[in-house]
Amino acid sequence: MTLLRCIILLQFTTMLTLGQLAHQGKPPRVPEQPEAMIRSLYNEVVARHPVGIPRDADMKTFAPYLSKSLLHRIDLALACEDDYYRRHQKPNEKPPIEWLEFGLFTGGNERVSPRAFQIERTQSEKGGSFRVYVRLTWGLRPLIWHVAAIVVREDGHFVVDDVIFLKDDETLDTEFPLSEYLTGGCDGPRWVGYGEQRNDFR
Repeated sequence: MTLLRCIILLQFTTMLTLGQLAHQGKPPRVPEQPEAMIRSLYNEVVARHPVGIPRDADMKTFAPYLSKSLLHRIDLALACEDDYYRRHQKPNEKPPIEWLEFGLFTGGNERVSPRAFQIERTQSEKGGSFRVYVRLTWGLRPLIWHVAAIVVREDGHFVVDDVIFLKDDETLDTEFPLSEYLTGGCDGPRWVGYGEQRNDFR
């Protein structure tokens, strides 16, 4: 009986050791490619249709996809928005803050709520970043437009550092980046308005 137990124990130990060696021989997990990260992000965009700067649960969903730099710009935009409301306490007045009715990952008007997306191509940029081109569609016509997500590696994974809204035949006669859009009317965290001088406010 003791010999049988020893044989079983020896077999079990051998199997365990071989299993550990096989596990150690596996290559480390391959980091996500830029396209995989963008696909995951735009699945969330199509499901949630965020309008304006995402808040609360939506921000918890989107924040892991965003670079520290883009999150900082968003924080400044929110502070600027708060500053606007402190200065203008008229509840019936529509704020002139551009991003309030804007999809940060998609664009304005009908573009805030795309029904579908397709990743078209990825282009390497200087400094190790990537430009991932995304085709978006809305409606029965359908309305088709394109954006390019600027993807960088940060803390070992890929994140979005900016979104470029590309020129098209419908509404945009020039391309512009989200990072600039978030600063419209703002001087850092302070609301200064469009075309107003910075020293108008104390």
